[in-house]
Amino acid sequence: MKALFIISTDEAETAYNALRLANVAVKKGDEVSVFMLGRGVLYEQCNQDPYNVVDQVNRFEGDFYV
Repeated sequence: MKALFIISTDEAETAYNALRLANVAVKKGDEVSVFMLGRGVLYEQCNQDPYNVVDQVNRFEGDFYV
């Protein structure tokens, strides 16, 4: 299956959960792309404990566009 995630928020919990889902899909063998748009490009600044967005991005093995 092919999946596309568009993240356009800098809210840590929302971005974190979207990326967790994207990572699960990749591990299950899906072809996944993630696009960071709008405030989503600020993902490096939106880390809030316990939502480590940067860690999820670093784990992601699909196509990632900022």
